[in-house]
Amino acid sequence: MHRLETIIEIKASAGRVWSLLMDFPAYPRWNPFVRSIEGTASAGESLNVVIQSPGAGAMRFQPEVLACEPERELRWKGKLWMAGLFDGEHFFKLKPRPGGVLFTQGEVFSGLLVPLFRRSLDGATRNGFVLMNEALKREAESQ
Repeated sequence: MHRLETIIEIKASAGRVWSLLMDFPAYPRWNPFVRSIEGTASAGESLNVVIQSPGAGAMRFQPEVLACEPERELRWKGKLWMAGLFDGEHFFKLKPRPGGVLFTQGEVFSGLLVPLFRRSLDGATRNGFVLMNEALKREAESQ
């Protein structure tokens, strides 16, 4: 098992940040990491997600939404080929604070292939999370 977690403070309301996260059609305009999401963010539903880490090719997968709590959390779980090889439970969490929101993006990776991808996860994948967090902050604070 391997866990990545990135945190950024955003000077905007939880409602503003949540509305940007849920506006999937706008992702290509502002999001440098999660290039697109199609589908409905409701527990039990599947999404079509395309991510692209810096310096890497795009990757498409179909995770299942595990939780969608407005202004609090969006969480999904995806897998590479079949469950148990390389699974990832991705999460976006919002925690209101005075003057803004603490935004956490992370993922818990599990499966037989995780040790083979650890270097890439700690490098390009983590960098992708950070770039998205910074872009979300800019977008949320711009209005």
